Amino acid sequence: MDDCDTLDARGLLCPLPVLKLRKRMQKMPAGSFVRLLSDDPAARIDVPHFCNESGHELVAADEADDHQSYVVRKAG
Repeated sequence: MDDCDTLDARGLLCPLPVLKLRKRMQKMPAGSFVRLLSDDPAARIDVPHFCNESGHELVAADEADDHQSYVVRKAG
């Protein structure tokens, strides 16, 4: 997804990756995509839960050697 805004939250621990994701998405128009990079193991649970609770769509979740990557589409 080349037109994604990227939020690098590597090095941050729960709940900061999701809090920063929420803050970034508040400024974005509906239908926008953001890619979150995180190395926090709790993000595997927190990001899908955040999307379910807020109505955003978790488009992709991928694992790299040292971090996870999540692509989220803003609801609305």
